[in-house]
Amino acid sequence: MSTTPYRLAVIVGSTREGRFGPTVASWFTALAEQHGAAELDVIDVNELELPACHPNWGTERTPALVELAARVDAADAFVVVTPEYNHSYPAQLKHFIDLHKTEWHAKPVGFVSYGGVSGGLRAVEHLRQVFAELHCVTVRDGVSFHSGWDHFGEDGKAHDPQGAAGAAKVLLDQLTWWAEALRTARATNPYN
Repeated sequence: MSTTPYRLAVIVGSTREGRFGPTVASWFTALAEQHGAAELDVIDVNELELPACHPNWGTERTPALVELAARVDAADAFVVVTPEYNHSYPAQLKHFIDLHKTEWHAKPVGFVSYGGVSGGLRAVEHLRQVFAELHCVTVRDGVSFHSGWDHFGEDGKAHDPQGAAGAAKVLLDQLTWWAEALRTARATNPYN
């Protein structure tokens, strides 16, 4: 493992009122901080001021979009924390993803999902296709909470901290390997 931390953007994709995403994201970011391999940047889609329409490519970006694109570009890896809405992921998350293009290239993406019976896994399967189109590598293992709200107390702590933390460690270990390998590759041979 490199002695230089890689930059990990944790993207919170939930946008509903009363959303559960911040609870899951806080739990995961605490574990990522303990893991110690990455510097974290939490990007909460619900807190962003995104344009209502997707601007044409080549159109000058607003200062807010320039700043957001710089955050995405600066990341060496991503973890998307997503719920499952109607067998897929939130529309606002897709809008956020689509506002960027080359900023995603040649970087790994991991997933922490939650939902009802499927635990958000159908949302993750759809996101894997989207990120493949953006030239990303999605890591195989992720974290999934079936009936996610049943796995956390009101204090935001997981009821089964070792089982969930074990899955998160596997995800973070895989993501770290890919982040460091692709960061080196991008530095020595820029991705086109």
